[in-house]
Amino acid sequence: MGRDSGRRDDKKQQIRGEMAAATKAMATATATAAMKSGSNFRVREVGGDLDAKIESLLNVEKQMRLAGDVAGTKKAVTDILQLCFEARAWKTLNDQITLLSKRRGQLKQAVTAMVQQAMQYIDETPDLETKIELIKTLNCVSAGKIYVEIERARLIKKLAKLKEEQGQIVEAADLMQEIAVETFGAMAKTEKIAFILEQVRLCLDRQDYVRAQILSRKISARVFDANTSKEKKKPKEGDNVVEEAPADIPSLLELRQIYYELMIRYYSHNNDYLEICRCYKAIYEIPSVKEDPAQWIPVLRKICWYLVLSPHDPMQSSLLNSTLEYKDLSEIPHFRLLLKQLVTMEVIQWTALWNAFKDEFENEKNMLGGSLGDKAAEDLRQRVIEHNILVVSKYYSRITLRRLAELLCLIVQEAEKHLSDMVVSKALVAKIDRAMGLVCFQTAKDSNDRLNSWAINLEKLLDLVEKSCHQIHKETMVHKAALKV
Repeated sequence: MGRDSGRRDDKKQQIRGEMAAATKAMATATATAAMKSGSNFRVREVGGDLDAKIESLLNVEKQMRLAGDVAGTKKAVTDILQLCFEARAWKTLNDQITLLSKRRGQLKQAVTAMVQQAMQYIDETPDLETKIELIKTLNCVSAGKIYVEIERARLIKKLAKLKEEQGQIVEAADLMQEIAVETFGAMAKTEKIAFILEQVRLCLDRQDYVRAQILSRKISARVFDANTSKEKKKPKEGDNVVEEAPADIPSLLELRQIYYELMIRYYSHNNDYLEICRCYKAIYEIPSVKEDPAQWIPVLRKICWYLVLSPHDPMQSSLLNSTLEYKDLSEIPHFRLLLKQLVTMEVIQWTALWNAFKDEFENEKNMLGGSLGDKAAEDLRQRVIEHNILVVSKYYSRITLRRLAELLCLIVQEAEKHLSDMVVSKALVAKIDRAMGLVCFQTAKDSNDRLNSWAINLEKLLDLVEKSCHQIHKETMVHKAALKV
């Protein structure tokens, strides 16, 4: 009995498989006949009625979809969209896009072809309202579908641009932040960078500096150093195929300049002069900028100004010395002299310096950011005072506060304040005896440091004695030889 029932089940499954194959073959044959009956797979004319044409094409699309014919399904959906576009039936176009995407078992390739086809119609829309409606329709269709993630990112970028043109900066920034393009494996590198830079720019426009910093960290500065001259390797089997960037996407070197200009805007908010200087140095190193004197001279002037405005620290000192080695600096000798004064360990007279560079500073005010001008003038004076205090600490181990104030051209209270600020920021080691009015720049040494210094001094002393004895012995031998002769 068990064997007979098993045979009957096998027979039923075989019959069902044959019926399914026959149904699929019939659907394929019907769809093929429909394709041949019209011209170029377009449905036969039915009195020029758009709805009738779309209905006929929907039937063809259904037959192709059920038959699993990818090429035929793609052809059907794109022809439906083309009919709506040629008839300028924009509402019908939106409805058909939504309907086709929701059909049961719709093929991924058909949805991708439909979205790509409809994106070409965005610029052909008659008004702004129709354009926004079409973009929103395509955005809803592509939402949550990984196979059209790149198209969705481009749609969001278009919609954000329209919002920005209407003055809705906050809405545009919120739209752009919905997309995390750094996870898109098939998107071109330059398009990813351009998209993130657009996110950063919108955050800066809405003065959301915290989010702008977070987004900017998604881009590593090393990505701009990639050698674009190398030939692209052919993708291996199994690798993700990276799409080509659209024609309107800037090159990697252009994106590098845009990136640093945006970072200058960010650092200008915090008056971080040293980072602004580093950004300008990166722009200065771009080949297209370095080859054009009209571009690199203003950039080099900014580098010098922001170096002077930066607080003294090892990084600032290193950048200062490396900038002085630039050959192009000879073209602007006035700024070379300014940097040279900061390197030279001599006290700078603030009045003389300001009189010499006041006109240059006034001309540079607009380039430094307009509203930054007055604050920059105060910071410049602060940097000169700090430089003078460092110079005094190199030449004096102890000095009175009154004498220090005279050297700095300040009153005693201001000199003490500036000195205390430098000690707190650990730019200098000093102790102030307010009762005696003395400043001590020597650091307290422990017993080990003292013993080490004594040992070094003894070693130097013994070397000096040995060299002296050698010279005396040499002179004696020469003298004896002369007497013998």
